[in-house]
Amino acid sequence: MSTTTTISEPQDPPILQPKPERPLQNQQPHLLQVPSEQPAQLDGTSDAGPPRSQNATPQTTTRVPSPRPASAQFPHTQVTYADPDFTTPPPLNYTLRTRKKAIFFFWTLIILDCVFMPIGLYFGMWYGTTRDQLSANAVFSISTALLGTVSIVEYFIRFHRLWKKNSRCRVIGARRWYLDWFHWNLSVGWFFVMIELIAGTSLRDPPIRVLAIPASTMCFAIGCELLLIDILRLRGVPAPCRISSLPKGAPLRPGIYAYIEDVCAVDGSGGTEFRQRLNLRYQASKVFREMLHRLTLFWGIGAIAIAGVTVTICFTIQRDAAYVVGWTLPFLWAGVWTAITIPWVQKELRREHEQWTTAKWKA
Repeated sequence: MSTTTTISEPQDPPILQPKPERPLQNQQPHLLQVPSEQPAQLDGTSDAGPPRSQNATPQTTTRVPSPRPASAQFPHTQVTYADPDFTTPPPLNYTLRTRKKAIFFFWTLIILDCVFMPIGLYFGMWYGTTRDQLSANAVFSISTALLGTVSIVEYFIRFHRLWKKNSRCRVIGARRWYLDWFHWNLSVGWFFVMIELIAGTSLRDPPIRVLAIPASTMCFAIGCELLLIDILRLRGVPAPCRISSLPKGAPLRPGIYAYIEDVCAVDGSGGTEFRQRLNLRYQASKVFREMLHRLTLFWGIGAIAIAGVTVTICFTIQRDAAYVVGWTLPFLWAGVWTAITIPWVQKELRREHEQWTTAKWKA
């Protein structure tokens, strides 16, 4: 009986298939590509730097849905700068040029509401009527009751934008109840202003000099907060609480940083995306960080100084003139400081672009 042996040919080794890439949904959802449109700067100047080389990696746009779109922890507008060469500073994609009419309209209403109306009501009712017709208490009660109508309306509009479900301008990583840093500071400032107005109008003969300094009180509160944050930052103290998108315990940033972030994101309709872009710009650019530090000192010291000057004048000159000075001088100061700030920022941003290719200006 014979036995047949079958010899099989050697088999080729198995081909190792490459491991399939993880689906896009499993990647970090908050890292998005920056769109390639021409960016614009915060102050209205162009944010475009020198022309790109032909070999530079092009920018692309990718939008990844958030796994929890209703959560502020995963905002759908988070971005990252995808230029490996960093040929230009990370763009803010925000401009004031398209918002000039809205800015002009808003500040016109504020000036009418907080300057012309209290002064006009005071002189109209004080000298247009007798004390038998309207007492001194009634004159100031009426004028102060109508004061700040536009500001109060804007306050609740901001609250709605931040509080509403799926808000597109909410603070990064914060819950709805937090609102933002500017809103809390605005609330504290209005609290002290209301104390002055209520205490002043509760007396039979209201102290006109006290009723002339609410704008100075607001300037003093903002100036102290700006300088306090910057002093703590220079001393290396971590954030004692959440400051807009900056979580508790993180290294502090210049005091004016949170104001720029909140005002542009909410009032200026930049949204959560602007908060992300501002954060990226701050981390990447040393010139930008130094500029914000100087702006904090400029506005903080200026606000405290104008508050002190206004109060001193109001308590030393004739009472009618004091009322006019108290409601006009802080706004005139704000206009002068803004006129200085705009060309200053434009100059610093041009310097940032010119020196961007130097390694010492990179974070």
